[in-house]
Amino acid sequence: MDIHTLLKNEYVFLDGGMGTMLHLKPGELPERLNLTEPQRVAEVHRAYVRAGAQIVYSNTFGANPIKLAGTGVDAAQSISAAVSLAKQAVGDDICVALDIGPTGQLMPPAGQMTFDQAYDSFKTMCLAGANAGADLVVIETMSDLLETKAALLAAKENTDLPVFVTMTFTENGRTFTGCPISAAAITLEGLGASAIGINCSLGPGEILPMMKELSKWTSLPLIAKPNAGLPDPVTSEYHLTAEDFAEFMPQFAQCGVQIFGGCCGTTPDFIKAVRAKLENVKRGDRAAVCPAAVCSGTKTVLLDMPRIIGERINPTGKKRMKQALLDSDFDYIRSEAISQTDSGADILDVNVGTPGIDESAVLPLAVNAILEVTDLPLQLDSSSTQALEAALRVYPGKPIINSVNGKKESLEAVLPLVKHYGAAVVGLTLDENGIPETAQQRFDLAKLILEKARSLGIPEKDVFIDCLTLTASTGETGPGQTLKAVRRVREELGLQTVLGVSNISFGLPNRPLINRSFLAMALQNGLTLPIINPMAEGMTDTVRAFRMLSGYDPGCENFIAAYQNATAAPAPAVGDSSADITLEGAVIRGLRQDAARLTQKALEDMPALEVVDKILIPALDKVGEDYEKGKVFLPQLIQAATAAQSAFGVIKQAMAAKGVKADKGKIVIATVQGDVHDIGKNIVRLLLENYGYEVFDLGKDVPPQKIVDTAIEKKVKLVGLSALMTTTVGAMEQTIKLLNQQYPSCKTVVGGAVLTADYAQKIGADCYAKDAKATVDYAKTVYGE
Repeated sequence: MDIHTLLKNEYVFLDGGMGTMLHLKPGELPERLNLTEPQRVAEVHRAYVRAGAQIVYSNTFGANPIKLAGTGVDAAQSISAAVSLAKQAVGDDICVALDIGPTGQLMPPAGQMTFDQAYDSFKTMCLAGANAGADLVVIETMSDLLETKAALLAAKENTDLPVFVTMTFTENGRTFTGCPISAAAITLEGLGASAIGINCSLGPGEILPMMKELSKWTSLPLIAKPNAGLPDPVTSEYHLTAEDFAEFMPQFAQCGVQIFGGCCGTTPDFIKAVRAKLENVKRGDRAAVCPAAVCSGTKTVLLDMPRIIGERINPTGKKRMKQALLDSDFDYIRSEAISQTDSGADILDVNVGTPGIDESAVLPLAVNAILEVTDLPLQLDSSSTQALEAALRVYPGKPIINSVNGKKESLEAVLPLVKHYGAAVVGLTLDENGIPETAQQRFDLAKLILEKARSLGIPEKDVFIDCLTLTASTGETGPGQTLKAVRRVREELGLQTVLGVSNISFGLPNRPLINRSFLAMALQNGLTLPIINPMAEGMTDTVRAFRMLSGYDPGCENFIAAYQNATAAPAPAVGDSSADITLEGAVIRGLRQDAARLTQKALEDMPALEVVDKILIPALDKVGEDYEKGKVFLPQLIQAATAAQSAFGVIKQAMAAKGVKADKGKIVIATVQGDVHDIGKNIVRLLLENYGYEVFDLGKDVPPQKIVDTAIEKKVKLVGLSALMTTTVGAMEQTIKLLNQQYPSCKTVVGGAVLTADYAQKIGADCYAKDAKATVDYAKTVYGE
């Protein structure tokens, strides 16, 4: 059956868990079964079809070249076999989806996998699946928005197949890496997904409110594929029955879900029960209009009021920024991003265009560096389409492109990029004849740009118009014409409006006064996205006051929060924004070069261990506390740890020169035998190392005796064990028993998604750590800190 025909139905039914049905033995690779036991896999597909599934997922969730490296299983061969056997098993009336899961690796700053590496591995999967006859591609259980983007682009750019995408969220409504539902929705829809939704990690009761939130942010068909609750670590049984699971489904239908299936713990009985439950249920209506917004991978900014675009990351007229770009001094660029964020910017413009710079190489690096220290969405500012595309590929979210204009070559070069990458775009009201003098001419160019964007399928809400600010010194009518054009674009076309405000005062005295006054006038005339220096005197103040006075700030809460402790405080300095940063601040903000430099300076006045105990550890503790409270997320936690690593490198060099050892203690960590998941373990290692511990990482799928032997050999006081699969917690228990028998003085700390504190105690572990920070806290206890 054609998938597009299927989507015309009121509901579409997917299959349920594959691993749940295969009953895998410890260490058994499901992807190998496509080649060695195809009938075992085929029978699972047939069972789901008998239960009412209309789309079955191929047994290829982990058939990624990166994930299968060293297993002896060829990814393309396994995929080809999996899709072929699925199609033979279910017949022509059932759709077969190529199932793609995450690589199991992390991208910077949390890991080392590059975008191109991820893309190439997903490309291999997509080509193999398409060539074998898959009807669609399903990308599921994703937690990193950039990795999801790599998979979606690989599918869209190398096949003609529809693509479903589902991400997995924790109970706080964010993914493991901090991506909110809103950012996932607007990014994936912009990139051309055919349907999006939520799968895995949680049961239907926990996912339901998230699905309601998702329905507000997209017009695409919605997919719900929850787990059967959470598994019992002892029995591996999930707590919901098929009937319990199905009871939730009418509520999912009410919020507009069209596509239903099950994930871990679900069986054909669950799919049968869901179909029966929805037989006489009508799908609920969806919101007609989704809000205009842009996002990074961890923050969505609604364009529902005037928002500040910070202009400082631009070498034009800034010698220090030019030099930083030439020297690849990304810490300086990071510090500018931090200063603008702290000063009230909502979006940051990023321009690296200067003589001697390869923009195509540097702009993506600048984007990555900035997003390591701020969660604000970015505006990619370049006249080079090559540089824009290079940055668009590695940007995790929905950015703004600055810019396109009314020239034919500009429209033909830039707008296709906007469409392909799902970005928003700034349209400059100029053409081959330059900047028009009158408001009418600029308005006409705005309409032209809008019409060209519409013709490519770019939504109106993603077209922003810059009516262009000319200096007031060129003529007394210039400012009035700009403001008139802004008002008409906002009122008649309903578009977001952009202006580089400070251009108004060029060549005139008392520029701050002119800039503030013009900004207030422009806001009153419909300016929604002023490009300003948020650190300049009075500029952010003017925007905040306008928001409050115009009713965008209920109860004046944001205005009061910004100024309740202010007593005519002077504006921040506009010079070198990293000049006054402290070592603690450098670590918290993730500024690696500053952390190393300031550590060297601190060592001039303090003993090395005092720098560690009084500055570095408290800084990491502060980030850890904010992480636990949901104020920062995994990228920020890792970036702070990386900055601390730079500082500890300086400390160790200084102490080695004096013959002093810097390590706080020794720890062995490993993912237990049969388990090949090591993302969480790798994060634990990084954080422990940056608290000063010497860590012996044995990797994944490690036999119990090897862990015990290493602990004895290295004379450690603590062993950390990780397991993600219910089928491998037995190996964890065995390892702990061996440690207790052969090295009873050693403590154990355990973690992993399937573990609980009660079960950790049951298998004899000394501590259950819910995350990396909790592991560090226990290590401090063991080593008497």
